Amino acid sequence: MNPIPVHEYLWDTSKFPPKPVCVVYGDDAFLRSSAVRHIRDQVLSADDAEFALSQFEGTNAKLEFKEIQRELQTTAMFGGGRRVVRVDEADTFISKYRAELEKYVEKPSELAVLILQPKSFPATTKLYKQLVTSGLLIESKTLSEKEMAGWVARWSKHRYQTPCEKVAAEMIVERIGIEHGSGLLDQELSKLSLMVTDKGRGITLELVEQAVGSWRARKAWDMLDLALAGKTAAAIRQLETLVLAGEEPIGVLNQIAPTLRKLAMATEVILDAERQGRKVSARSALEKVGIGEKVTNPGWRQKVLEKTENQLSQLGKHRGAKLSDWLVQLDFDLKGDSKSEARLLLEILIVKLSTVKSRES
Repeated sequence: MNPIPVHEYLWDTSKFPPKPVCVVYGDDAFLRSSAVRHIRDQVLSADDAEFALSQFEGTNAKLEFKEIQRELQTTAMFGGGRRVVRVDEADTFISKYRAELEKYVEKPSELAVLILQPKSFPATTKLYKQLVTSGLLIESKTLSEKEMAGWVARWSKHRYQTPCEKVAAEMIVERIGIEHGSGLLDQELSKLSLMVTDKGRGITLELVEQAVGSWRARKAWDMLDLALAGKTAAAIRQLETLVLAGEEPIGVLNQIAPTLRKLAMATEVILDAERQGRKVSARSALEKVGIGEKVTNPGWRQKVLEKTENQLSQLGKHRGAKLSDWLVQLDFDLKGDSKSEARLLLEILIVKLSTVKSRES
């Protein structure tokens, strides 16, 4: 069976039952994580999920294949069902243990489902060819702008049971952009679906014009500036101002996610170059991901680039590399994966973003 496009998979996951080895790969982190979440839920019941899920970071240099294999061969603690063993950011792990994985795929454990989540999974490898026939391959690829507008309308109905006018979907894509993948668009749909007053019409062009971009957006950007400048306490006070003004935490996340995603993308450009033995300046990386491209005034564009370059420097490559995953997980947590208060989840993000060396007390 050929790889399944993630959009096709998510419309009806029941058509694609989990296999002993599942690989979810591609450049759209939100849809990758959504697919992984559905596989997990198909394998595990709500009662045993906490005890039957093992999650590992593939970037951990100390992670060994024998540790994963041990988990795969362990019986679930409750219920006697299968376990899920998940390896995130699995590119390095797959490269390091390709031979062991090829051998495992030939005779996988019946006690567990292994989910690998790399960004790329070349079709030329033996492992890929093995899993095309015996595993479940789901490709998470970012759509074009034209395709994305159609996806927004369909996803709104599918995920939030809220119709979305075609012109409204087009404006959402135009204002939010597609360079960040589907995650930010999903967050915007979540917010808009809560604001709908006429359930029959759903999300209209008028609602999008009213809701996407506001005073609260500027306050949220100020909060982000403070956090990235290491002013943790001031950033949290700004968050409190937004919450008291009636902003939902997920709405705050909607406003700051575009900048954070571009910082994450710029970090990835720099890290990719380093892996290839090249060096890319922070300024070049930021320009490559579109920072300042819509600013026509040269002087103001220079200021935008300088400010963002400083933010990228304060953030650092280590945390910048984790930003995409942080944002995806926070989105899921705000939508019910976590029992913690929504505002507390955002405060945790602020602390993560604040620069250690200059963090306020």
